[in-house]
Amino acid sequence: MCRLFGWLSPNETPAEDLLTQSAHSLLRLSDVNPEHLQDDGWGIGWFHAGTPVIRKGSYGAFRPAERSQFLSAAHDASGTLVVGHLRKASNPMNLPLERLHGSANSQPFSEDGLLFIHNGMIPLPAETRSRLGPYSQSPRGLNDSEVLFYLLLHNRSRSSDLREAYERSVKELTAVWEAQGRPGKGPYSGLNLIVATSPVELWAFCLYQGDHGTSLAGGKRPYYEMCFRERAGNFAVASEPLDDEPGLWMPLPAGTYLHAWIAHTKIMKETGGIHAKLGS
Repeated sequence: MCRLFGWLSPNETPAEDLLTQSAHSLLRLSDVNPEHLQDDGWGIGWFHAGTPVIRKGSYGAFRPAERSQFLSAAHDASGTLVVGHLRKASNPMNLPLERLHGSANSQPFSEDGLLFIHNGMIPLPAETRSRLGPYSQSPRGLNDSEVLFYLLLHNRSRSSDLREAYERSVKELTAVWEAQGRPGKGPYSGLNLIVATSPVELWAFCLYQGDHGTSLAGGKRPYYEMCFRERAGNFAVASEPLDDEPGLWMPLPAGTYLHAWIAHTKIMKETGGIHAKLGS
């Protein structure tokens, strides 16, 4: 049950405010709720000369040993696109806690020029690896989100449309779950993603099952429901509002996607439905 953040700006405006300074910045969300500490890693990613740059930590950004590194990364992040991630680890393989930490398990993940962050859990990562095609040996850590990343990459190689690749990935996760006899509560708890495909293009997908309570910063917003905001020509999407004006953030509810890109120095965007919900 992680927290996600994406930023897109045609003028290379820093994202530092929403990362570290605003009322409910990503940094403040890391320990705002003592019962739901985001204590298993963090990461910030951006592009430099078209190439992804990533800084990661192994534990909560609020910890003294991690905080200065998070602040430094947020300050250095520059360009037209920035993503940020706080990790509260899922453990579908029931591993010892110490094996869940480390930079290999922190997000963003990056390959083929993409930046990827995920909130949620897939319960059968080992069984899903048979669906990764040429990426079957690519996962480096022990994070089910990384398996999902390579599943999406494999399906993107079969369809250049990221929405189609995402929908195919959802269907394949469901097929794996059904082949295993439908164990547990379903083929995923949440498949919320933010994916940067280039320095000028950002996708967000919101899809989850069940009731997981409300957002970390309070209010009645469902924990997994995403949101987005455009102000002064800059665009942000996140797991929950990151400032003290939540009314300005539009909901991105379960079963929807958002595509935002820069064209002629302006932010363009579209939203729509995901056509691969459980049972469809």
